Parts: sequence; C-alpha cells; structure tokens
Amino acid sequence: MRARPISREALVEELAELISGRPATEYVRVAVDGAPAARPDELADELVAPLRLRGRPVVRVSAGDFLRPASLRLEYGRTDPDAFYDDWLDVKALRREVLDASETGRVLPALWDSSIDRAYRAAYEELPPGGVALVDGTLLLGRGLAFEVSVHLWLSRGALERGTPEDERWKLPAYERYEREADPQRRADVVVRSDHPARLAVLVPDGTGTRGRGGAH
Repeated sequence: MRARPISREALVEELAELISGRPATEYVRVAVDGAPAARPDELADELVAPLRLRGRPVVRVSAGDFLRPASLRLEYGRTDPDAFYDDWLDVKALRREVLDASETGRVLPALWDSSIDRAYRAAYEELPPGGVALVDGTLLLGRGLAFEVSVHLWLSRGALERGTPEDERWKLPAYERYEREADPQRRADVVVRSDHPARLAVLVPDGTGTRGRGGAH
C-alpha cells in the first residue's frame, strides 16, 4: 500500500466524480464509514452539493439514526464493546428502509432517535433513478449491506485514541475488532488515512489509483 496525499477539497471532488460516474439510470448507495473521531458525517455532508451539481439527487442518511431501541441496544449494559459492535445498529431496518428502499425510489432518512429512545416522525423522501443514498456511520462494512461505493476513513491507533472522548473510550476494543474482523481497508473502495484532517492521503495498492469495485460490503 502507498499513500497518495490529497487535499480535502480534492478528495471531495474525486469522490463526487467516482460516485457520479456510476450509470445515471441506477441508484447509487454510498457508505462513508469511520469512527466518529474521523468525522465521516462531515465528509458525507460535503459530498451533497458536488453530487447535486453533477445532476445527482441525494438523500442524506446517518446510520446513527438507525440504532436499535435502548431495551435491545443496552441489554448488556451501556459500555459493552461487543454489544456496541454486534447489537447497536439496526442492520435490518437500515437495509429495509434505505438500501433496499432506494430501489423503490422512497427512502426513510431517519428511523430512531436514540437520544430520547423514540421513533422519528420523518417522512419518506423520493429518490429518482440516478439518485444517491448517502450514508455515514461507523462499523458499516462487513455486515452484508449493499453499497455501490464505500469510503473508509482510517485512523491509526494513536489518532483513534486521541480523538475519542474519555467517556467513549470503552468503544476502542470494538474499533480494534472491526479492523481485525471486518478488515475495512480491504473491503472499502476508497480508503483515506485521516490522522490529520489537514493532511489526508488516499491509501492505494502500489501501481493503482482510486479503487471503485462496488458491490456488497
């Protein structure tokens, strides 16, 4: 693997080109995956305008709005890293309401407000052919979720530890397990080294450019 330095502005443009390069008659499901310290939500937000400028309708979704109810999510306590890894995300709901629903042209942008443990009253959003369901989140890959394009924001162990608040450091073993079991660097179409927000780099195998395999991740 080699690191290709890239500015944030250039990264956004490169990703927008990769996504909009998919056939204009097809729905495109995009994952921007990474630990919260890598700020995948911010990168996903930055992709919305460039995609729309390229004629791609976008529905923005956060996986954090598809967590399971507290009675299920916290069955083994509030600080169990294995439960966080295995049980917090409502994979079936995310697949049903966003990833599979994009094929029908109607996507639910948010399902469950975990801060008050109550369902959102969000309306379905229309997504015409060629539209993009743009999902940010953590621990998204390796779950059999179908994404045409996946981006993983990778952090070194030191950067991950520094960027994780004290009250969330109990999650660190889950992130380590994710690297070990899901191997997001191998699964993702684009891997971005994100230790320093102002000094990003795309990680690519020697002799290749940005990847873009697509498919289930």
